[in-house]
Amino acid sequence: MAGTPLRIIVGLGNPGPEHLLTRHNAGFWFVDALAREHGVQFRPHSRYQGDVCRVSMAGQDLVLLKPQTYMNRSGLSVRSLLDYVKAPVSELMVVHDELDLPPGMARIKLGGGHGGHNGLRDTIRHCGPDFWRLRLGIGHPGNKDQVIDYVLQRAVPAQEEAIVASIGDALAALQVFLSDGAERAMNQLHSAKLGEET
Repeated sequence: MAGTPLRIIVGLGNPGPEHLLTRHNAGFWFVDALAREHGVQFRPHSRYQGDVCRVSMAGQDLVLLKPQTYMNRSGLSVRSLLDYVKAPVSELMVVHDELDLPPGMARIKLGGGHGGHNGLRDTIRHCGPDFWRLRLGIGHPGNKDQVIDYVLQRAVPAQEEAIVASIGDALAALQVFLSDGAERAMNQLHSAKLGEET
């Protein structure tokens, strides 16, 4: 079974130590974990207004990006990298925190709206909607008026552990995505969570 081609994986987050451990930076956590797994380090790159590194997985060479533009201007950084490497939007994956999934759950989807996520909103504005999304559940505070404070705070320990565990599941699913295709990777993530629930 053929893998799904990817050229760029973007983790969404906010720069600066004060944001490092907040829920909104789950996308950064994922690409940091992927870089660590491959023994590489991010380096700042002014051309893309972000931190960049490269990894090779399942025979595919990937550029990892952490925009340093703040969340609501992420699309500028993503567009710059897409243009430079001449990659189609269909070979872009954006990793982000997801209010509509509980902590511990990760999902892959292609295309869609921004769901109120400012990083996705700006990426769609600059790149269109037809890119892959890796959604890392952070849960919802239960009241939409509390969302801004919620995403900009650190999760309680049990939730943080669940988010970190979902990143491990998502890293394994990414390998499957690249080697065996998106459908199989989606099924693996889905059944991993179902297995925990039963």
